[in-house]
Amino acid sequence: MKLSTIFTVITAAAFLTACPNQPSNSNTNAPEASPSETKEAAELKEVGTPENILAMMKERGEQDEAKPTLTVEAPEEGEVIESSTVKIKVKVGGDLKGLKMGKDESGKGNHVHVILDNQPYAAHYMWDEGFELRNVTDGPHTLRMFPSRPWHQSYKNEGAFKMIRFTVKNGKADETKPTTDDKGNTMADPKSAEKKMEGADVSASNSGDVDASKPLLTYSRPKGEYKGADAKAIMIDFWLLNAKLVGDGGEYRVRYSINGSEPKFIDKWVPIWLTGWPDGTNAVKLELVDKDGKVVENGGYNSTTREIKVSS
Repeated sequence: MKLSTIFTVITAAAFLTACPNQPSNSNTNAPEASPSETKEAAELKEVGTPENILAMMKERGEQDEAKPTLTVEAPEEGEVIESSTVKIKVKVGGDLKGLKMGKDESGKGNHVHVILDNQPYAAHYMWDEGFELRNVTDGPHTLRMFPSRPWHQSYKNEGAFKMIRFTVKNGKADETKPTTDDKGNTMADPKSAEKKMEGADVSASNSGDVDASKPLLTYSRPKGEYKGADAKAIMIDFWLLNAKLVGDGGEYRVRYSINGSEPKFIDKWVPIWLTGWPDGTNAVKLELVDKDGKVVENGGYNSTTREIKVSS
C-alpha cells in the first residue's frame, strides 16, 4: 500500500473517532423544525368521556336526558334595530327533568351558548332578566343559541337550537371598539388579533348570507384556555341544523384538523374527546362536508377555525 493511501485512511479514522455521533448524511446547516411543524407532528388520540365528566353526569341524574327548548322573545326575526344596543330575551322550557339555568357553588352550571355571527360563543347562565349586546355594528347579524351542560356539551334535541337574523341601522357603534354583552364578554373585536385575548380569532362582525333551510354547522367547543387536568382530554362539540351525519343514517360528515394536520372525520353527532394536545396555541378547524368531501356552503359558516391555548 502506498504511503499516501495509508495517511488518508488514518486521517479519516481519526475524524470519525473524534465525531462518533455525527451521522454520515447530516447537514449542519439544516434549519430546525418550527413550532408549528412540531405541533402538526403531535399525535392526538380519541378517548372516551373522562372520568370526572362521567361522575358529573351520574351526580346530575336524569338532567342529562332533559330536552330543553328555547323561545326567543327578542329580537324578532328580520327586525331592524336603530341602536347599537340590542336587547336579547330568551326563555328556556321543554322537558327539563329538574334542569335549571345558573351557576352552582363551583362556578359551573347549565347555561346557553350565544353566538353573534360566526364568532366564539359567550356562555349565559341567568335568563329571567335577559341581557344586552352592546356596540353592535351597522348591518345584518345572526344570533345562534343552544343550551349546554356545565362542561359545555350542548343539548341536541329538537327545539334546542334557535337562529335569529336582525339588522342594525344607524346604530352609531364605535367600530374601533369591541362588541360586548352586558356581562363584559367580548362578542366581536376588530383589534383582537393585537390583544391576543381568549378567542383571538374574533374579528369585526357582520352576518354571512346564512340560509336557515340549508345544512348548517355551528362550532361550539373547544374554546379558550385549558390548563392542568382540563388539558388532558379536550372536547370537540358542535350543533347541526338540517344535516344528518353518515353514522346517523345521513350523507354528511364533520371534518376536523388540528394545527393543519391530516384531517379526520366525525360521523355521528356526538362530542369527541382528544388527548395529546401540545402546549401553546392550537388551531382547531371544523367543517361540514358532503359525500364528495366538499365543504357545504352556507354563508361561510360551515368551515370555522378557532384558536385555543393549552398548558399541561
